[in-house]
Amino acid sequence: MTKQPITEEMGVHKKWYEVRPKTPDELAAFVRTLLTEYSHDYGTICHAAAAAALAACWTVNADPTQGGITGFQSGAIMWEFIKRWQHLEGPARLLRMSDMLYPHYEDKFRTLSPETFKWLKDEAKKKLAERPDSSPDNLAHWKSIVDGAVPFGYKVADQ
Repeated sequence: MTKQPITEEMGVHKKWYEVRPKTPDELAAFVRTLLTEYSHDYGTICHAAAAAALAACWTVNADPTQGGITGFQSGAIMWEFIKRWQHLEGPARLLRMSDMLYPHYEDKFRTLSPETFKWLKDEAKKKLAERPDSSPDNLAHWKSIVDGAVPFGYKVADQ
């Protein structure tokens, strides 16, 4: 079978995100289609992987004995995926920039939790010990954090 060469500009990938398999067999068929029917470019392979991961979540959600993922659970799933796929360690925050349109979200953009600041101080201390040959700017920045300066105009507050 000859694979169809595709590019992002063609927009073929857009329909993949609408696929919601209900069974493991449907999921396997979808993933097989993504891998056998298309010759991917640098961008479309990313869409294929993302659509396959999303389809797997839809499959788990559709299972009548296991599914019914709540909004809270979907957030936990997203963070587990991000942490493990990106090898993300330490505190992280996803900001929805549209929240800047509402004044009651101001603290999201200006504060660090005490736990996050403690983590930053501990990491800065480690970096000072492990990387004494780093750039003078990095060394000064890490030292200022260890000494209690909150970086980039943030303030420490319980959120």
